[in-house]
Amino acid sequence: MRIERQANHVKNYDIIVVGGGVAGVAAAVSAKRMGKSVLLIEKTIGLGGLATAGLINLFVPLCNGRGIQIIKGMAEELLKLAVKYGYDTIPEQWKNGEPGNGEKNRYITRFSAPIFTLALTEFVTNAGVELLFDTVVTEPVMENHICQGLVVENKTGCEYYGAKMVVDASGDADVLFRAGVPTVDGKNYHTYLTMGADLDSCYAAYESKDISKLYGYKYKGGCAALNGANQPEGKPTRVGATVKDITEYVIENHLECLNHIKEQDRMTRTIVTLPTMPQFREIRHIDGDYTLKTEDAYKHFDDSVAAICDFERRDYLYEVPYRTMVKTGFPNLITAGRTAAADGYAWDVLRVIPPAILTGQAAGVACAMAIDAQSDICKINVTKLQQILEVQKVMIHFDDKLVPQREQEDTDAHVEGHF
Repeated sequence: MRIERQANHVKNYDIIVVGGGVAGVAAAVSAKRMGKSVLLIEKTIGLGGLATAGLINLFVPLCNGRGIQIIKGMAEELLKLAVKYGYDTIPEQWKNGEPGNGEKNRYITRFSAPIFTLALTEFVTNAGVELLFDTVVTEPVMENHICQGLVVENKTGCEYYGAKMVVDASGDADVLFRAGVPTVDGKNYHTYLTMGADLDSCYAAYESKDISKLYGYKYKGGCAALNGANQPEGKPTRVGATVKDITEYVIENHLECLNHIKEQDRMTRTIVTLPTMPQFREIRHIDGDYTLKTEDAYKHFDDSVAAICDFERRDYLYEVPYRTMVKTGFPNLITAGRTAAADGYAWDVLRVIPPAILTGQAAGVACAMAIDAQSDICKINVTKLQQILEVQKVMIHFDDKLVPQREQEDTDAHVEGHF
């Protein structure tokens, strides 16, 4: 069946960012700071994505596990914003800057997901970015592999917004996929985390005068970990790219979570909030001009847009090639966040909050540069991009002095509670 609809052409923008997770926020604000008109489209009614609506309220380490900060730029700016109005769990050793001296406590924090959502709205609107909430992008309008704009659906109806550049920060590469950009499917384990509290945690929070102790991942559906541990035997992984996948996942996990709490005293515990989006981490990524691999640890790239660290292992460092975010042949489409091209464990390293923000920051700047130069997004002057990002306090290349000369005895720095 073919259905044709009339879309109301609302407005044109220099740059449209699809997806209001942390990568999309970074892309939108960095582009606006470059003087461009920017529209940020979010399908829910809150910013932050998995970090907030997905209840994955953990800024994983910004350091190498030896007291040296690696990840800076807008990632650190948003970390500070995440705890500006709410609690933090930043180790004391990092409260006054980089401790150095081989410090093993890592620069990491949990935060209040709802408060961070509110702070992100202030951050984006203060920057002058225009926002559309409760709006789903249904179709990129393509002409000779160039995206002319986006058809959306919202309460107003069917609308069209034109754009010179489009950033897909949707988390599942929907815009890229529908635009015909080659993508790669991922896999997701059976995980469902809620935020809960009980009388013991209430007492602990009261006694310590620390509200962060009030609730945590007490009540769960699926309990599979990052590496697939605790995946139910015989249960296949999910891609998460179809409505059938998502619906089955939600139903299964709602019922499992309910069954887990049925035998507990209902007057002594509560679920404070449920995730309002699927907690899928790896749905799709762009089949980029380069795919980051696990064996790329400690490798330098001429087109690096950020140095990043491994959140699970001390010392391990990567650089993120600009080519992981683009595909030759699509002149005005770029991605950021967990849809950048990476394979295996390298995808895990690249997709978490701090690196996602840095790729968003790079994408926003790159789009502005491409517009100014009237250039294909794949052919911008990467050296100039690096120079701009360095001024914005992004580490582009890690110092080789940080590369261990031999395998350290303590390379395992697993982040407890990260799934």
